[in-house]
Amino acid sequence: MSKVLRRKNMPTIIDIRKRLEMVFNEKQAIVLSDVITSSYNELVKTSDFSELKEIVKELAEAQKRTEIEVQKTQIAVQKTEIEIQKLTKGLKETNQNFGGLSRSMGYALENEVYRALPTLLKNSYGIELKERLIRTEIGGKEINILGRAKRNGSDVLVVGEVKIRLDNKRKKDVFNELEEKVQAVKVKYKEEPIRVLITHYATKGFMDKAKNEGVIVIQSFEW
Repeated sequence: MSKVLRRKNMPTIIDIRKRLEMVFNEKQAIVLSDVITSSYNELVKTSDFSELKEIVKELAEAQKRTEIEVQKTQIAVQKTEIEIQKLTKGLKETNQNFGGLSRSMGYALENEVYRALPTLLKNSYGIELKERLIRTEIGGKEINILGRAKRNGSDVLVVGEVKIRLDNKRKKDVFNELEEKVQAVKVKYKEEPIRVLITHYATKGFMDKAKNEGVIVIQSFEW
């Protein structure tokens, strides 16, 4: 700071010359003022160079510290990416396992349905099966429950879908899916379709919607 102040407070060459003229003649004062000014400027340049070297040194040290911090950050980011990859892989495996478990539970419920549904349909809904229930595929659609039956003396066709849980969040998709399967079945069979949904649990809101849609919902506790 003192070097900067010294440069700012430096007298002009005219001021120096005027002061020298008080003692020396004009020519001597001119020469002396030029020498003094030149010497002072050289002093300032040397001082600035020394200060510049200090600044460059400090910048180099700061750059080195920054590079070290960047390297540490990169290492931390790499470790984080590795952990995220492990977590993603674990989550994917968990989803696969859950999906497999869900399918297994669905198939297990279907197997129960094939045994319990004939009696329940007859006793609770007056629908008497004429043949055993089957799982099949029609028109590219997998039909979970299909079987010819009679109700009130008329031939009907039971078309059913099995879901682990039925709630308001999925009701639109579930009804659309069931209707797509009913339409696929109607291409092959002439009997009136009886729409049935079988589940472990259905919410009240879903049950109300199913009633309005003319869909029978059967929960596993009923058998």
